[in-house]
Amino acid sequence: MSATKYIFVTGGVTSSLGKGIISASLAKLLQARGYSVTIQKLDPYINVDPGTLNPYEHGECYVTEDGAETDLDLGHYERFINLHTTQANNVTTGRIYQTVINKERRGDYLGKTVQVIPHITDEIKRNIKLLGKKFNYDVVITEIGGTVGDIESLPYIEAVRQLKWELGSQNSLFVHLTLVPYLSASGELKTKPTQHSVKMMLENGIQPDVLVLRTEHPLNMDIRKKVALFCNVNIESVVQSIDVSTIYEVPLLMKEEKLDVTVLKKLGLAENEEPKLELWKQFINKLKNPKKEITVGLIGKYVELPDSYKSIMESMVHAGSVNQCKVNIRCIHSEKIDKSNVAEQLKGVQGIIVAPGFGQRGIEGKITAVNYVRNNNIPFLGICLGMQCAVIEFARNVLGLNDADSTEMSRTTTNPVIDIMEEQKGVTEKGGTMRLGAYPCDITKDTKVFDIYKQEHIQERHRHRYEFNNDYYDKFKKAGMLPVGLNPDTGLVEIVEIPEHRWFIGVQFHPEYKSTVVNPHPLFVDFVKEICKE
Repeated sequence: MSATKYIFVTGGVTSSLGKGIISASLAKLLQARGYSVTIQKLDPYINVDPGTLNPYEHGECYVTEDGAETDLDLGHYERFINLHTTQANNVTTGRIYQTVINKERRGDYLGKTVQVIPHITDEIKRNIKLLGKKFNYDVVITEIGGTVGDIESLPYIEAVRQLKWELGSQNSLFVHLTLVPYLSASGELKTKPTQHSVKMMLENGIQPDVLVLRTEHPLNMDIRKKVALFCNVNIESVVQSIDVSTIYEVPLLMKEEKLDVTVLKKLGLAENEEPKLELWKQFINKLKNPKKEITVGLIGKYVELPDSYKSIMESMVHAGSVNQCKVNIRCIHSEKIDKSNVAEQLKGVQGIIVAPGFGQRGIEGKITAVNYVRNNNIPFLGICLGMQCAVIEFARNVLGLNDADSTEMSRTTTNPVIDIMEEQKGVTEKGGTMRLGAYPCDITKDTKVFDIYKQEHIQERHRHRYEFNNDYYDKFKKAGMLPVGLNPDTGLVEIVEIPEHRWFIGVQFHPEYKSTVVNPHPLFVDFVKEICKE
């Protein structure tokens, strides 16, 4: 008998129904009842990880403490349950096949024919059970990416079918998320897509235990009974997930629908006490009842797809709630900014964030925006490449180094104020080769950043290849851009600030990866607080 209980979350009818949010909400409710819970994502694509994917393809690449480049859903998991995820929390088809092929090359299969069943499915099952064994969680929730019926998802569906049989019905459970569309012409909610989706699951040997129905309109009891009857589940296992104004309301809706109670009963677990959600409710109350409203410009290269900057967006939601302020984010494409129109492009924003990114495209627009806010005393937060743009702008316009640049953008610059790390110079492969994961940083006392963090030693997550060039350290310090955060092991500059400016901070790391509902990141909180003073 398994000590760890396993919940598998699948989706049908259409993609983007919110499996990640439902998984995170269920985890939050179980955690609030005293259970230790984690969530993992199985991604069907053949990339080994999303690190080499263009953000337009799959949204942002989220980085964990241990340096794994993962799916953006892991960001939702961490923001909801306030626990760190690891490499083991995100499994891709690419990683599964890579592992199996490496084993075959070593001769581990003793000459057997290597096949999808059992070798690929066994490797999937090993990865699913790894979390429960390694960390001794009470419950592991596994979200399967894609939609039931996708060819690439089939090995995962087969693997979890086998696991259900191996673990037993008391130790495993299937939650299937589907859509109940509303036909405005006839004024009806239609359950047929859900029936077909469950039928497809049954064809794959899986009977869903709980159905979560995404809908724009409330489901009456007749519809719930119809779904229960035709999909072989009891009535309390038909759960409504109606559209809400913020994703952070979903755990409270799932509590009203008793999703956690139904799951605990089916897994033979005690209900324990009522979920402790006071802090969560306070957060939502502040979020929905703001006393102020501000607009922040997000300057980036991938702004057409908001998911490209998902963690930054959510960090601003967290910071807004703390300050009881509604934060409107205006996404501004850096390629559309130049010296002739920068004032017009930034008109109406009370602060800007210059976002991370890679490559030459749109860089000059970012640098121009930094110059404008520096000269006009507008609050500025630069993240990763955003900090590097601030350094380049300062070097050109204050230090007088007209050709100052990053060697990522210009190999021939005579003033490489941003340069590639020494250990990166021989690296030619793209995947997983940057400075990744959590690194320490020592903050200088009597600085704005120290006042924000209120501690000398911090750890933040990184994802980059280029760094501040310490050959220019003294020049910057003397001219008024202070390197106030240093890596204690390497001396690399992690944070810069301009004390004379109202609020001007650039960070080489990604603070957005560590902001959660319970622990909003102090940099974002103070950034919003400063703008709210107006």
